[in-house]
Amino acid sequence: MAKKKVLAKKSSKPAPKQSPQPQQEEEQQLVAKAKDSAIGVIEPRRIVEEMQESYLDYAMSVIVSRALPDVRDGLKPVHRRVLYAMWSLGLRSGAKFRKSATVVGEVLGKYHPHSDTAVYDTLVRLAQDFSLRYPLVNGQGNFGSIDGDTAAAMRYTESKLQRIADEILFDIEKETVPFVPNYDGAHKEPTVFPAKLPNLLLNGSTGIAVGMATNIPPHNLNEVVDGTIHLIDHPTATVEDLMEFVKGPDFPTGGAIFDRKEIAQAYGTGKGSIVTRGKAEIVEKKDGQFQIIISEIPYMVNKSRLIEKMADLVREKRLEGIRDIRDGSDRNGIHVVIDLKKDSYPKKVLNRLYQTTQLQETFHVNMLALVDGIQPRILNLKMILEEYIKHREDVVRKRTAYDLGVAKERAHILEGLKKALDNIDAVIKLIKASKDKEVAKVALMKRFKFSERQTIAILEMRLQQLANLERKKIEDELKEKKILIKELETLLASRKMILNVIKDELKELKEKHGDERRTEVFVNPIGKFTQEDLIPNEPCVIITTRDGYIKRMPEDTFKSQGRGGKGVIGLTTKEEDQVDHMFAANTHADLLFFTTRGRVFQLKAYDVPLAGRQAKGQALVNFLQLTGEEKVTVILSLEEMEQAKDIQFFVMVTSKGTIKRVKLEDFKNVRRSGLIAIKLKDGDYLKWVKPSGGKDHILLAATNGQSIRFPEGQIRVMGRSAAGVRGIRLKDSASVAGMAIIAGGKTEQGEQLLVIMDNGYGKRTPLAQYRVQGRGGSGIKAANVSTKTGSITSAFTVNAKRAGEDIIVISDKGQVIRMPLKSVSVLGRATQGVRIMRFSEAKDSVSSVTFVEAVVSESSAS
Repeated sequence: MAKKKVLAKKSSKPAPKQSPQPQQEEEQQLVAKAKDSAIGVIEPRRIVEEMQESYLDYAMSVIVSRALPDVRDGLKPVHRRVLYAMWSLGLRSGAKFRKSATVVGEVLGKYHPHSDTAVYDTLVRLAQDFSLRYPLVNGQGNFGSIDGDTAAAMRYTESKLQRIADEILFDIEKETVPFVPNYDGAHKEPTVFPAKLPNLLLNGSTGIAVGMATNIPPHNLNEVVDGTIHLIDHPTATVEDLMEFVKGPDFPTGGAIFDRKEIAQAYGTGKGSIVTRGKAEIVEKKDGQFQIIISEIPYMVNKSRLIEKMADLVREKRLEGIRDIRDGSDRNGIHVVIDLKKDSYPKKVLNRLYQTTQLQETFHVNMLALVDGIQPRILNLKMILEEYIKHREDVVRKRTAYDLGVAKERAHILEGLKKALDNIDAVIKLIKASKDKEVAKVALMKRFKFSERQTIAILEMRLQQLANLERKKIEDELKEKKILIKELETLLASRKMILNVIKDELKELKEKHGDERRTEVFVNPIGKFTQEDLIPNEPCVIITTRDGYIKRMPEDTFKSQGRGGKGVIGLTTKEEDQVDHMFAANTHADLLFFTTRGRVFQLKAYDVPLAGRQAKGQALVNFLQLTGEEKVTVILSLEEMEQAKDIQFFVMVTSKGTIKRVKLEDFKNVRRSGLIAIKLKDGDYLKWVKPSGGKDHILLAATNGQSIRFPEGQIRVMGRSAAGVRGIRLKDSASVAGMAIIAGGKTEQGEQLLVIMDNGYGKRTPLAQYRVQGRGGSGIKAANVSTKTGSITSAFTVNAKRAGEDIIVISDKGQVIRMPLKSVSVLGRATQGVRIMRFSEAKDSVSSVTFVEAVVSESSAS
């Protein structure tokens, strides 16, 4: 216990004063030492604070002195220093070329003490006509290429200013812009150029600063000048108004840009994305082969890398249809030739190139620039032009003030000379009597009240000026100077006159340097690539079977044959399967699938799988949401109906003779799960759907050979869920075999009804033989049906427009024949017809018929 008390007692004593830490002692010593020295006071700082301030200073230095252009002249400091050094060396557009190394040395020694490579790279870019829309440096020698080739060494190339660069620096010696000391104080450099032209928009700018970046596209000089003049005349003009003049970016490499809305957004907000494309043309050679010729590429795209990318895609089989790629570019421009394979589709290959390569690019506009030389701001089109106009006002005002001062100074001297000439004898006598120049100067100033400048001019006056002619010159010059002084004073007092001067100068520069737009502007958006952009829109034949298989084949799969031939195999069906439907369409067409249960589905033709002639295709249930026993009975192409402006309705007919009329617009938005097209009774199913114009006639043909014709107006328009009315009265087990629409209800000469029967017989009968009756009757004979001919399978109206078409007939076993329509005989209503198809197999019969455009030559299919 005693031991614990002792410890407790010791711990209760106050702790001794701790000695300073070694680090603190060192800091205190440094501070004390600094106070006694001449270097000032050293104060300890927290490293976080020091880093924050130092980084902000660095960031502002990058923003202001390196990465961002000035809105007034569109230049970064290094560009400005290169151009000013060339101006100072006398390398103006009219001078002789000098080695680029001379310019780089001048810039490094006086204005920009950084890497010579950085300075030379800047000089090179200012001379490249594929980098700048209006190059500011005239380069002689190898200054690089659009393929990414570097320029020759600075000791080999020569340079001087372009004419347009002279305009940007013009009047710089007239105290129009502020100058600041260079890095060592030995020289002075301008902080901005007078810039007679709005260079920021003309040549654009790209740069990455700390936490911000700029990407301003180049523009056409004519358009920018016109827009600037319009803004001067109409200060309240909107960006939309200015876009009537400035249509969009104009890239030095040409190409095309799309979507006026995106361009308007970029100009209105200072930010936006503009889709750019190279210029490519599809050319057909004499041998029928196609080529894609690329003559322009998007801005800032490396041509060599673009071609390498194309070649890589071809090797990887991601880009098909290309046989060879050649680069025939030269000093006259880009010329890339892409040879295509025989079976390729040029437009689709080109779309694929746009989709997968830099032949299509997006230019991300970010119009960030320095305002007043120090403040970075995102500017819209109007703000950029307003800042430029404000700068030019200041420059013209300072230039006018400078010229006024020079004119007044000269007028003052001329007044002294004139006064001296008026008193020349007394002046000469006084000068001769003076001991020296200083005495003469004082005497002249005292006697004649001359100013010091006037006196010096008088003393320096030559004797030749005493001649009468020289005296007259002085008087005339003095008169001119007084007029000039009055004009300059008036100009300084009127902002409107200053703006007129700016406008006149812009118009003059437009005449001298303006040129045609290189980049084509398309108003509509280009949109994203869809499957349609990559699939050719070509004629095709679509076949379905009764067991629900479907496939698509090229239309030229079946060659034309003579009537009565055996045809070729059109597809290989499953055992006991039969061809149900065949029709022609284009691959981009929207197809409507009407089913036996009265429902309708929609599908693109190219979504139907492409298959060979003997392939069976794929099951429809893979594409449409069909129920167990539901089958597709009618397939229509919306493309044909959209092209025919008079189409307003769908007329539907069931196997039991029920008919219904529905508005076409009721089927504009078909859900993926389908829509109800007609309400059916038990045992009945939808078999025909055809478009009509509202004033047509309907002709129905039954399997037993009967037919009826009546006006469409006898069928009232119903909703999609209605059941319809009776179209024809059928006897026994007969059903409707065919339905035809007679346009306008008029039977023109040459119009006929084509009837095809089960056993391969067919005929054409003039429609005039089918009289108009009332809806719902039994009708009249359309064909003499017998065991020889079989029942009627199909019935179509044909006219003079289809005289040059072929018909394709396909059998239940998949046998197909194609023949000219005109080869089918024209016979009366009550006849049996002629044989148009012989079957290869027993118990085969006609399944379906469709029409296609006739081929030029007739030859047997192999």
